[in-house]
Amino acid sequence: MPQQILDFWFAEIKPSQWWAKDADFDQFIASRFGDVLQQAKQGELYRWRSDAQGRLAEIIVLDQFSRNVYRDTAAAFAQDPMALALAQEAVAGGALSQLNPDERSFLLLPYMHSESATIHLLAEQLYKEQAPETNYQFELKHKAIIDRFGRYPHRNAILGRQSTAEELEFLKQPGSGF
Repeated sequence: MPQQILDFWFAEIKPSQWWAKDADFDQFIASRFGDVLQQAKQGELYRWRSDAQGRLAEIIVLDQFSRNVYRDTAAAFAQDPMALALAQEAVAGGALSQLNPDERSFLLLPYMHSESATIHLLAEQLYKEQAPETNYQFELKHKAIIDRFGRYPHRNAILGRQSTAEELEFLKQPGSGF
């Protein structure tokens, strides 16, 4: 099953679909992988963690599929702590050396999605050393937002958080919501 996830993500779909907001694509992921996402949320995919490919597949399910299936709801971010812990374990275990650049970028995404300035210090280093330049530049943009606000303001409404005046002004800027 991990290989099915990786084949879908890296071969079946186009890279442009990774970042597009598309209700039909979101529904497709929900119908095809909803059961796997539920298993991942319960920690039931632990057998996948025996190698780098399996860990990557579980991280994609938790970090990416959840954003598609639960788009525009707080549930989209609920799996972030688990995805980050899995990514940290994978990095510590040397998984990055077993993955290609695109795969490494997705294994590292939970670092980028974190709202912790401490995590972004490490993310900046990891992206600089292990990911394509484009991904490194995106990490720098994310880190700047966390350094400035301590959180991602574009998540505030979804998570029921009160935005500050400075955050509201920032959200008016093009590209502020990724």
